[in-house]
Amino acid sequence: MSLIVGLGNPGKKYLKTRHNVGFRVLDKFQKESNFPFFKVSKKFNSLISEEKIDRKKIILVKPQTFMNNSGKAVKILTTNYKLQTTNLLVVHDDIDLPLGKIRIVKNRGSAGHKGVESIIKELGTKDFIRVRIGIQPKKGKPKNSEKFVLQKFSKEEEKIVKKTIKKICQVLKTALTKNTEKAMTEFN
Repeated sequence: MSLIVGLGNPGKKYLKTRHNVGFRVLDKFQKESNFPFFKVSKKFNSLISEEKIDRKKIILVKPQTFMNNSGKAVKILTTNYKLQTTNLLVVHDDIDLPLGKIRIVKNRGSAGHKGVESIIKELGTKDFIRVRIGIQPKKGKPKNSEKFVLQKFSKEEEKIVKKTIKKICQVLKTALTKNTEKAMTEFN
């Protein structure tokens, strides 16, 4: 079994913001891979969609805890399913990467990302896979990152984001049907 967690903030207000690109990836992957619609799980404080790929159970998760508390939902899920963190894949925005750039990493620190920081703190380990999605604008990292990540993409940026989301869906399929190392080699 694998758990794929997309990070973001719940509610329409945040729907198309830079910080919600993890949610958007899972929405696209859910549709492309014919997963059922996301359902509210009060037990896990998340939106959940479950399906099998190559007879392996895959659970897509969009925590509804707000970004900075994502670890609380992830902790409940991993504990409930007795899931090893090596079967956890987290998809999130990354202000340190240029817009559209993808990096697949494992066993790395949060680099200041509050959602990832929350997961590491709650699980007591950084031994999980992360798909980092660059959101940094052409002019470089903004001074007020916290305000910037809650802004929407420009029309020009949105075109890049849509292509990137499509590519990340391929990354996820490769990671799930082959393995993470193959995905890292192919897409990093």
